[in-house]
Amino acid sequence: MIDIVGSLVGLVLLSPLFLIVAAAIKLDSKGPVFADIPTRVGKDNKVFKMYKFRSMIKNAHKMLKKDARIYDHYKSSSFKIKTDKDPRITRIGRILRKTSIDEIPQLINILKGEMSLIGPRAFFTEELKEQQSRFPQTRELVKISLTVKPGLTGPWQVSGRSAIDFPDRVRLDAQYVKQQSILTDLGILLKTIPAVFRGEGN
Repeated sequence: MIDIVGSLVGLVLLSPLFLIVAAAIKLDSKGPVFADIPTRVGKDNKVFKMYKFRSMIKNAHKMLKKDARIYDHYKSSSFKIKTDKDPRITRIGRILRKTSIDEIPQLINILKGEMSLIGPRAFFTEELKEQQSRFPQTRELVKISLTVKPGLTGPWQVSGRSAIDFPDRVRLDAQYVKQQSILTDLGILLKTIPAVFRGEGN
């Protein structure tokens, strides 16, 4: 109920921002408003499409795969490239990522029942397969993380984001699931706002 009400209220209140950001994205570069990103793995291993504002050039993920050197770095660094070192990110995209505004469309996923306001970070399908092969010791922790819906924000988002490697991220998420409560969620929510302003982990 909190997820449904929260996402509905958020979508209504932020609808003017949606229009402004959509216009800015279209004016800044060619391509759709929403990012064409790989599928994610959610609760009970269900695959879904996550909604995010496009912060990169069109077909950015396909372009990444074409450059073997950068793609190898992408995989070896827990499937992320720091914003200031990624040439695919657009001018408006840097602002969206720094402020986490690119994440706001996930309210649609929450309304659809695919995500929650607070929970573990959703895994890329390819990332999950690759990282569990590299870090087999994380398999049990991943299983715990996948017993709940992924969140718009969560322990990973308020603890450094891309500065945290895969094993530590999975450990944080599993620990959150084991201790999940309204008070825990409230604490994460309160930590999210200052973390966004600090631009942690970008």
